[in-house]
Amino acid sequence: MPEGDTVWQAAKRLHVALAGKVLTRSDFRVPKYATADLTGRTVLNTAPRGKHLLTRFEGGLTLHTHLRMEGAWKVYGPGERWRGGAGHQIRVILGTADRMAVGYRLQVLELLRTEEEERVVGHLGPDLLGPDWDPERALTNLLADPLRPLGEALLDQRNLAGIGNVYKSELCFLLGVTPWLPVGALPAERAAQLSATAKRLLEINRDRPVRRTTDLPRQDLFVYGRAPRPCLRCRTPVRVADQGDGSQDRPTYWCPACQTGPAPAPGTPQRWRERYPRSPR
Repeated sequence: MPEGDTVWQAAKRLHVALAGKVLTRSDFRVPKYATADLTGRTVLNTAPRGKHLLTRFEGGLTLHTHLRMEGAWKVYGPGERWRGGAGHQIRVILGTADRMAVGYRLQVLELLRTEEEERVVGHLGPDLLGPDWDPERALTNLLADPLRPLGEALLDQRNLAGIGNVYKSELCFLLGVTPWLPVGALPAERAAQLSATAKRLLEINRDRPVRRTTDLPRQDLFVYGRAPRPCLRCRTPVRVADQGDGSQDRPTYWCPACQTGPAPAPGTPQRWRERYPRSPR
């Protein structure tokens, strides 16, 4: 799934392109909304909420979308070639006199009353890039299940909203603990740093075209995607293994020398010979 900064950027693109303008085209290509027509309505705004996007229209309607793993919103100008994917992958088109917003491969697409937005995002924890950010509440949520592995707790959007697999791995590295460390075993001083560090990472990257967590030249990330190359700090080979509940396992990266705490349980799929299609940055 995308990280919170990616969703924030998508919301910004949609907002700049559509907000305050009247829709001249409304084309829903999913059976449930095949007859829905928003033509003639003014777009009020698009706002991110964690990894969710909320595009609001006059008349009290909201389009709720979620990118999941493969979804994307693309914005095109008049006469510009559409490059977001094949035609059958388009789920919705919202057009104005000078812009066309096209949603590709959107696994979540729902048109609802604006007053009902809490039904689809009310379960989320504090948003790292939102006006509701509350670091103390986020930490309280994380510590509510002290035996849960830190990596899993960080990905649970009910605890805090916006962290994906990249930031999970990078945040654990910066805290110096493995993603399998039980949340309750996180040293107090590192627990105090967790919320601030997570927010800082997302904030400094929300306007960047390339995500960076390091200040090293030509090196964007500390551990994510680096296995089995050497750690940027200690030169120990970075490792990668699946982490999750079995139904949503995700590759998790860590340095066994720089990060203290448990390793994956015996029998956990480990990807020691991972290959990379392009040279490391």
